[in-house]
Amino acid sequence: MPYYYEQPVNDSVSTLTNAAIWLIVALILSIIGGVCFYFFFLKNEKQTNNKYLDWLKEFFNFKKMLIEDLLKILYVVLTIFITLYSFVLIGSNFLGFILVLTVGNLVLRLSFESILIMIMIWKNTTEMNKKMKK
Repeated sequence: MPYYYEQPVNDSVSTLTNAAIWLIVALILSIIGGVCFYFFFLKNEKQTNNKYLDWLKEFFNFKKMLIEDLLKILYVVLTIFITLYSFVLIGSNFLGFILVLTVGNLVLRLSFESILIMIMIWKNTTEMNKKMKK
């Protein structure tokens, strides 16, 4: 007869109960913290003398966008990947190698340019809006 250890059902239930309680507490604390952070930090119009706090305020107000830099890095990584992957095909299918190398990189470039154009339109619109308010 095989020997195995059965974990009591009570331990599993208490673990799930503790997890559910912590989930509710974490949800309530995050709502309170988020509302306080918004009203006392983000909505506050005063400039601080601390450069880090100013940067943090811009970051959480989405005035400083990280997506542009991330997209540029992702583009370079994917371009290198497509180029290196195309060399796998050079021995078996030379036409496939040429197509993946040229068309793959061209489609990737056009895709990223279209995404970055939307970001540039957003930036220009924001700048024009700032100039019109002055």
